[in-house]
Amino acid sequence: MSAEETTDDAMVRLRVLVDPALDVFLRRSFELGFLGNMPIADQVDHALGFVALLEAVCGEPPPTVVDLGTGGGVPGLVLASCWPETRVVLLDANERRTAFLREVVEGWPGGSNAEVLRGRAEELGRSKEYREQFAAVTSRSFGLPAATAECGASFLAVGGSMVISEPPDPGSADRWPEAGLALLGLAPKAVLRPMGRFGYQLLTKVEPLDDRFPRRVGIPVKRPVF
Repeated sequence: MSAEETTDDAMVRLRVLVDPALDVFLRRSFELGFLGNMPIADQVDHALGFVALLEAVCGEPPPTVVDLGTGGGVPGLVLASCWPETRVVLLDANERRTAFLREVVEGWPGGSNAEVLRGRAEELGRSKEYREQFAAVTSRSFGLPAATAECGASFLAVGGSMVISEPPDPGSADRWPEAGLALLGLAPKAVLRPMGRFGYQLLTKVEPLDDRFPRRVGIPVKRPVF
């Protein structure tokens, strides 16, 4: 979203980029219980917030992005539709969800730039193939802030941006402490509302991730770094 665009103008422009074929896939995902209770149209608009924010930060669509804990494919499938030249990796540990998403990607002509990856972020984030290889990371509902930051930082390249959905009422004003994020090579930015409705936390990768991270499966949740 450019500085000259109004929120309404941005939404009109971005909605046009969403392939109508996605409606069928998202409705099926909703019926299978892979998406939340929010109406699908609102979920698409929420996904477009990730698009608008990353375009504003990067100046253009990022070349690579991993959607952490993609679940039923939001925002990942919407990112793939809006950014046909971007490599979009849909990462989730659940076999049923990833099997469904593979069927979607294989049956969707517009999904050639999307790939589905099943596995634990704590393990894949240590793989040379994925570690610090992405220009952007998105997360709609991966988990607690500390676990999301630790796992997301393992995929994010230095200089890249991570965008995490924030709840309407975040509660604590210190959900993303600067000192805690610094342990992961990250720096916090303000919570932003590019579409005027949903909140997103923006983080920037300023240093390489220490070899200690991510820790073993489950540890980021059981013993959060902040």
